[in-house]
Amino acid sequence: MSADPLPPPAASPGPALPTCIVLALVSLLCFVAGFGTGAEFVRFLSFGAIFKNISGESGETVLSWGEAVEDSQVLRSLGIDVALLFLFVLQHSIMAWSAVKGGITCVFGVLQRSIYILCTALSLQVMIRFWQPCPHGPYLWNVSSDYWNALLPLLCALLHTISWLLIFSVLLIFDYAELMGIKQVYYHCFGMGDPLSHKSPRVARLYAHLRHPIYLELLLILWAVPSMPPDRLLLSSFLTLYLSLVHRLDVQDYTYLRSQLQKKFVLFSREETTNERWGLWKKD
Repeated sequence: MSADPLPPPAASPGPALPTCIVLALVSLLCFVAGFGTGAEFVRFLSFGAIFKNISGESGETVLSWGEAVEDSQVLRSLGIDVALLFLFVLQHSIMAWSAVKGGITCVFGVLQRSIYILCTALSLQVMIRFWQPCPHGPYLWNVSSDYWNALLPLLCALLHTISWLLIFSVLLIFDYAELMGIKQVYYHCFGMGDPLSHKSPRVARLYAHLRHPIYLELLLILWAVPSMPPDRLLLSSFLTLYLSLVHRLDVQDYTYLRSQLQKKFVLFSREETTNERWGLWKKD
């Protein structure tokens, strides 16, 4: 006679209410820091690059590349910028290693993702605050005619706006609450475990590869600018190399993404049809 199947394991009761409140507050503070820094990063990458350093400042002489190589101020500025970029990349990469993530989890527990977001926000804030521009050039390219001086910034602003909207849409599709560490605390407080454990193996595999789901959009933002001074050239080249090295999606990941996108289109079309039928019924 076969034995009855074992019932599924019950969810753990979760921590006490005061602990949950503390965890929620810390996670919320890290989220605010990450969200605010993200808004500043948009200003740093887009607004400053589009509406500043265009055609040079009036009364300022633009250095040639030969003069820039011998200019101590330009070399000092670029040296500081390189150090800031390495600081961000090292923090962003080292804290993503499994061994480091395990150590942070041993210390901070379920707040591991929130701590990662906070440290990323701090490294970005340091880079933004101490970034050294090179307004005197030399420029890799720069608008010079009056016509393009008015039109090209508007075109770049349009491209940047579309790219940022696509980036925000992708982040929302890929569970923004989990990305920012809030969902982990919510699941922990209700005894539901790790949110990733509730996802299918295909999603878990995609998340393991998907370090940067916004690769093409960021490349467009980095390079679609009216002028390219040395500091922007350094920033764009460095981040392009970094994004290219960590972008590891393969054919299976793209196949899964395409299937999910098709499912969402079908779902949205059904909702639209239902809303149309509901509107006709109300008119009748």
